[in-house]
Amino acid sequence: MHDSITTKRKRWILKEKRHTVTVTGSHEKTIVFGTLSLVGRKQLFRQYERFDGQSFIAYLEEVRKKFKKFIMFVDRATQHRSTLVKEYLQRNTDVIRMEYFPVGLPLLNAVEECWRQGKDNILSRNSYTSFSDIKQAISNYYRTKRFNLDIKKYLFRSID
Repeated sequence: MHDSITTKRKRWILKEKRHTVTVTGSHEKTIVFGTLSLVGRKQLFRQYERFDGQSFIAYLEEVRKKFKKFIMFVDRATQHRSTLVKEYLQRNTDVIRMEYFPVGLPLLNAVEECWRQGKDNILSRNSYTSFSDIKQAISNYYRTKRFNLDIKKYLFRSID
């Protein structure tokens, strides 16, 4: 892990809404997968070191433990469509069905709203001294935050 000097950067947003974001200058990253259920307001968020087929399968196993049998809507990221993931899905057709959102329509995905809120609440409102502090804040936020979003509202949103 690198301890580096933090700097302030501004994001490209409306001037009256602009926040100053503290960054470490590090190239470290963390990946968060998230799932919201249509029924019962269940949710599951997990952090991984990489965004690849293996970490996505590890996440699907976590979702499977919590939801047993499910249909998952995902975007068309390469990692969601990798050969490894396709083979995993073929072996688990009795419990998992994968559906893809139309290309270029993130507004149909309620989890995108979770990411937007998380960025605002985690990154824009706090200052962190290390990357591990940021990872811990992300973990705490998604473990304790209840989004209570109407999934049907997103899935059936007009796309004209």
